[in-house]
Amino acid sequence: MNASDHTFNPEAEEQAALWAARLDGSELTAAQLAELETWLAENPAHRTLLSQYTQLSADLEEHFPALLEASAAHAEQAEQAGRTRAVEESETAPEVVVPMRTLWSPRRAAGWTLAAAAVVAGLVWLARPRHQSEVFVTAAAERRSVTLVDGSQVELNARTRLQVDIGGAERHVRLAGGEAFFTVSKDPKRPFMIETPAGSVRVTGTVFGVHSEAASDLAVTVVEGSVLVRPDVAPGAPVSLHAGDRLIAGTSVAVQKLSADELRDALAWRKGQIVFDHVPLREALARFAHYQGREGDFTVTAAAAELQVSGLYSLDDVDGFLAGIEQSLRVKATHERGTGIRVDLAEPR
Repeated sequence: MNASDHTFNPEAEEQAALWAARLDGSELTAAQLAELETWLAENPAHRTLLSQYTQLSADLEEHFPALLEASAAHAEQAEQAGRTRAVEESETAPEVVVPMRTLWSPRRAAGWTLAAAAVVAGLVWLARPRHQSEVFVTAAAERRSVTLVDGSQVELNARTRLQVDIGGAERHVRLAGGEAFFTVSKDPKRPFMIETPAGSVRVTGTVFGVHSEAASDLAVTVVEGSVLVRPDVAPGAPVSLHAGDRLIAGTSVAVQKLSADELRDALAWRKGQIVFDHVPLREALARFAHYQGREGDFTVTAAAAELQVSGLYSLDDVDGFLAGIEQSLRVKATHERGTGIRVDLAEPR
């Protein structure tokens, strides 16, 4: 699944609520359908958000006739008051004949319907859930994008487990293992906390990626805004990161300033890609094995293990990767019994 670079905001949620009300209230015109398709195409996750609001709107469907009646009654009262004022004013003004068709028209009926739809949209907005307790898990070679109840968006890399607990006072996420990219909705009153096996990250609204597989493995890459990171390996004051910063914590903590190209390469997994820059062949093979859940399937001889790999590859195309290194490194990939692959130096030509 390709990830989206967009983030939800109050305007997107309001649009979803209004579309849900329109869909629930009447049949859309061709122009409205075209407008809806355009809005949905702007961000793949808009469809998910609209689905959530449509369900809430469906729950309120039984109240719609009453809302419509109340809206019409309110409009009729307003018109009656207007007619009363007009009569009082007409006592001192020339008589004016008002055609009866102006007192009831399709335009007024449509206006009352839209008013009722707006009421439903408001109820949908107020009724949207504010709490969430859910676990998201991706399998080998699977990527997934989810939208949280607060509008934050999370992209999960393969073999990732994320536990989400969002309440009225705090938003808490546990990244038990794996890699995720967060686009956090701004909410200064509810900090967004991420716990990992190797430390924690605190934000109120920003865009960043987190990778952690073990207690000695933490990487945080910031695209927008700033975050505070507390690596377990370095207890004490948190490390403040800003756009373009990348923290790597293992036995020690290091902070790098990434260029735009380096930032793109570090997050290439969001598009199902991986970039190697003079990485040992054994490590490159290990990355493919982990992503695809094939640990033990790849072996590399000592003679070839330290050869340096560079280039952009698809994480879903192991054969393409092997063909590439056979040409660039002069190695030979041999398919052994079962699914095993052995990489060794190629025979001299």
